[in-house]
Amino acid sequence: MRTVDTGSAGDWPGRLLAALGAGAAAGVALTAYAAWEARQYTLRHATVPVLPDGADPLRVLHLSDLHVTPAQRRKLDWLRGLADLDPDLVITTGDFLAHEEAVEPVLGAYDELLERPGVFVFGSNDYFAPQLKNPLRYLMPDDGRRSIDAPPLPWPDLQAGLAKRGWRELTNARDELMVAGLRIAFAGVDDPHLGYDRLDLVAGPADPSADLRLAVTHAPYLRVLDQFAADGYDAIIAGHTHGGQVCLPFAGALTTNCDLDNARAKGLHRHPADSGAGDPGSAWLHVSAGVGTSPYARIRVACRPEATLLTLTPR
Repeated sequence: MRTVDTGSAGDWPGRLLAALGAGAAAGVALTAYAAWEARQYTLRHATVPVLPDGADPLRVLHLSDLHVTPAQRRKLDWLRGLADLDPDLVITTGDFLAHEEAVEPVLGAYDELLERPGVFVFGSNDYFAPQLKNPLRYLMPDDGRRSIDAPPLPWPDLQAGLAKRGWRELTNARDELMVAGLRIAFAGVDDPHLGYDRLDLVAGPADPSADLRLAVTHAPYLRVLDQFAADGYDAIIAGHTHGGQVCLPFAGALTTNCDLDNARAKGLHRHPADSGAGDPGSAWLHVSAGVGTSPYARIRVACRPEATLLTLTPR
C-alpha cells in the first residue's frame, strides 16, 4: 500500500508561522493597492435623456464627497483641472470638507468652476470633523448613531464663499436657474443621513413649466428619492455612498451607508428601480461614488474616486 508522508506533528508551528506570514504579506499588499486606488481619480461619462425635444445637449459636472484636507495637493490639482471640461452647470452633492482648514483649498480648486452656474447641498462631513471609526460598522445594520459630538467644521465660511460667486444653495429649498437657454427648476434637502432633511419644505409638484426639473440630495435615502420622484423631478442627483468604497470585483458594493440597495450604490439608474423612462412617479437617479474618503480610511477597492460629466439630451 502506498503511503503519503504528511510530515511529523512537530512541524505544525513552522507551518502555522508560514501561513501567518503569507496572510500578513497578502494583507499588506491589499492595503497598499487600496491606498493606491484611492488616488486614481477618474472622470466618468453618462447620458441622461431628460431635455425637451429639440434642445441642445447640456453638460452637467457632478462632484461629490471631496473630503478635502489641505495637504491633498494631487486631489486639489485634479479638481482644478475639471474646469477644462467647460461644463454648462456644476452640481456638488456635499461632503466638501474633512479638515478645519479646508475651506480655502476647496474654493481655490473650484475657482474656475465657480464661473459657471452651480448648485450645492452639504453633507454630514461638512458639519462635523471626521473621526476614527471601526470600519466594520459600515457593514452592520444602521444603529442610528451619528458623530454629531465631533468638533464643528467651518461650513458657514464655505457657504459664504460659494454664494459670493453666485452658486445656489439647495438646503431644504427650491430655486431655479437659466442655463444655456433652458429654465431649470431645482429642489434640494439638507443631509438625510443626519435627519436634517425637511421634505415638508420642498414637497409638491415640480414646476411643470420648467424645461428641466432636477432634485439634489447628499444621501440617497429612499424617503427622499420617493418624494422627489413622485413630485415629478426628471432626475435626482446624489452622493454619500462612496460607491461602496470597498467593493468585490465583479460583484459590487457591500454597503451604501443608507437604505439604498447596493446595486445602485453608484452610477445612473432609475427610481423606483423597476421603473422605465416616462413612467409616472419615476425619475432618473445618478449616485456619485465621490472623489474622496475619510482621511482615516484613504482606501478604495474596485471603486475608483470619480467625477461624472452628465450629458443631458432630449427625451
